[in-house]
Amino acid sequence: MSPIKTRHEGAILEVTLDRPKANAIDLTTSRIMGETFMAFRDDPELRVAIITGAGEKFFCPGWDLKAAADGDAVDGDYGVGGFGGLQELRGLNKPVIAAVNGIACGGGLELALSADMILAAEHATFALPEIRSGTVADAASIKLPKRIPYHIAMELLLTGRWFDAEEAHRWGLVNEIVPVQGLMDRAWNLARLIASGPPLVYAAIKEVVRDAEDSKFQDAMNRITNSQLPAVETLYRSEDQLEGARAFAEKRDPVWKGR
Repeated sequence: MSPIKTRHEGAILEVTLDRPKANAIDLTTSRIMGETFMAFRDDPELRVAIITGAGEKFFCPGWDLKAAADGDAVDGDYGVGGFGGLQELRGLNKPVIAAVNGIACGGGLELALSADMILAAEHATFALPEIRSGTVADAASIKLPKRIPYHIAMELLLTGRWFDAEEAHRWGLVNEIVPVQGLMDRAWNLARLIASGPPLVYAAIKEVVRDAEDSKFQDAMNRITNSQLPAVETLYRSEDQLEGARAFAEKRDPVWKGR
């Protein structure tokens, strides 16, 4: 039985990590997740993805230590997209929503950080406990100090302490806290809202944000004005760009075609 469950509704893909007992990720699961998100990236009919975990206790605790004890190498082949299929997936210009339904620690928190928006159930808890097992939360060490205040990020990385959804929201790590019974409804409502919008604009936004992450402002702007960002150029030459202008002039809702 596959550890990854998917379902579609229109332009939305829901991906559920379903690997009892805790939704931990081993090498095989990571490779399946990479293939799943690569297919999402490359399917022109899909516009938004939701990533969540099965049940109400675990979103994902990260790396499967039992699998590691049985021979899975921590530096083994995680597949396309790296660990969990998301954090190193190149060219993913579509929005991803993480619906954190429980414990998200270690690589599970890094998986959530790979999404564009994070919704958290009221009882969700978070941690980066790698320090206690003598290793480094590598992706989190790169991303977290850019997402929340530096000193808070360093405290979480250096102590490995647990924190709850309320604290995560206070630091801006999660967008919303939602009762667990309504978590997936909220995630789907948000996904439907995004799916109704202009996909080429979303692609351009993600490309610009990704490109500018480690760039000076003017350098990033120069790459845009010099036509060096493919998704931005596609948008500027698209039917959707003209449709947006026409719809505004005609005082009607635009019809986005993604081309």
